[in-house]
Amino acid sequence: MDLPPAFIDFMTYDEFILSIENDAEPHNVSIYLDALWWDAKGDWTRAHTAVNDLEDGKGCWVHAYLHRKEGDISNADYWYRRAGRNRPSVSLQDEWTSIVMELLT
Repeated sequence: MDLPPAFIDFMTYDEFILSIENDAEPHNVSIYLDALWWDAKGDWTRAHTAVNDLEDGKGCWVHAYLHRKEGDISNADYWYRRAGRNRPSVSLQDEWTSIVMELLT
């Protein structure tokens, strides 16, 4: 059963981080945040699978980040373009944090 839009991503950044630290996968977040949760848990493949078929801007942004993390910069740049963004010059951790913060607002 899908949650109403008002309930999706209704958690704070600190709560999201605690869910990672406590191995408590949140079930009330979007597919984008779910992918970033799995990435933070060290499961790049599961994270990538979650966003691999998404065509919207948020999905393309997370997809781009994951390919940047993988080291496949040309593929990452393709997905950044699809997301309407430029590849950032910040660290991967800073980009991960920025994406999570934006998706939670």
